[in-house]
Amino acid sequence: MRRRALAGIVAAATVLCCCGGGIAGGIAFTFSQTAASADVCGSTDSVDPDQPLPTVDDLTAEQTRNAATIVQVGQRLTVPPRGWVIAVATALQESGLRNLGHLGDANDHDSLGLFQQRPSQGWGSPAQVMDPVHASTEFYQKLMTIDGWETMPLTVAAQKVQVSAYPDAYAKHEPLATAVVNALTGGAGAAGGGSTGQLCALPGEIAASGWTVPVHGPIVSGFRTGDRPNHQGVDVGAPHRVAIRAASSGQVIVSRCDEDNQGRHDCDRDGFPGKGGCGWFVDLRHAGGVITRYCHMIQRPDVAEGDVVEAGQVIGLVGSSGNSSGPHLHFEVHLNNDRRKEGAVDPEPFMRERGAPLGKPSGG
Repeated sequence: MRRRALAGIVAAATVLCCCGGGIAGGIAFTFSQTAASADVCGSTDSVDPDQPLPTVDDLTAEQTRNAATIVQVGQRLTVPPRGWVIAVATALQESGLRNLGHLGDANDHDSLGLFQQRPSQGWGSPAQVMDPVHASTEFYQKLMTIDGWETMPLTVAAQKVQVSAYPDAYAKHEPLATAVVNALTGGAGAAGGGSTGQLCALPGEIAASGWTVPVHGPIVSGFRTGDRPNHQGVDVGAPHRVAIRAASSGQVIVSRCDEDNQGRHDCDRDGFPGKGGCGWFVDLRHAGGVITRYCHMIQRPDVAEGDVVEAGQVIGLVGSSGNSSGPHLHFEVHLNNDRRKEGAVDPEPFMRERGAPLGKPSGG
């Protein structure tokens, strides 16, 4: 299948003490975030490509209409919103969201249409493959046969459908695909994993954006507050041994015991304020240069450096190791692959915009 990268896409509780420094090392492009705020759960809009459509940054009217057709087909087939994002990202990579006919010598075998599907490989007749509704239907039907596709990294799920010669190419389109689905549906790109397209992910669900809440509990200390200006994340209160889940699919880049202010690596015990360090912690790198950090685990993390994890996978257990006065998760988000404090952003709006708002009571 032909591979075309899209050039120019620009993309009230006791306060717990914890590490406040930034990590050493988000998104290498920008786009207008047109998603509806996920503050209130509700139904998303049905998409009709024949009606006036919103303007989406970096896309022509033709590309937006094709994306709307892909989403509309997903809605009709009751595919969860995560599938719409995967499908749009795939079409961005395969055709630039253009319904491409045969390109002569430049053609990749007999690949055609939005998804560059090959009639010789059973995707339908040439006329069918050139029909965006048929092509989208075929894509979704194959996607839905893949066990666990909802929690897979987008590039893995897309590859299992497309069998691409360039399997890693899909990942770079995930943020734009999410923004496109958001714009077309009033926030479904931030929707929960159910087919209803609700705007907020429920506990244990993966949002259509591919993100989920790492721990459900109250926010007990915020990002760079007046009394803690160097606090580069948020603290989510939770009891000892509550599961901590990967906020999105990615790769483990750090999994270790953090050195405290005295140079000690004694994380197999509760810490205390002033001790320093994150205790047992994990750093994950996600698509688009986003890095998340999870601190103060009670024991060695369940994942090791180099592991590839899925969204929602348990990576460790809540504890109070390191610079901490009680059990909680210290959670950080960094952009542009910058793990220093300069790269840190407030996790609350970041997660809310992705349909996985922090701060819900445990189990609610």
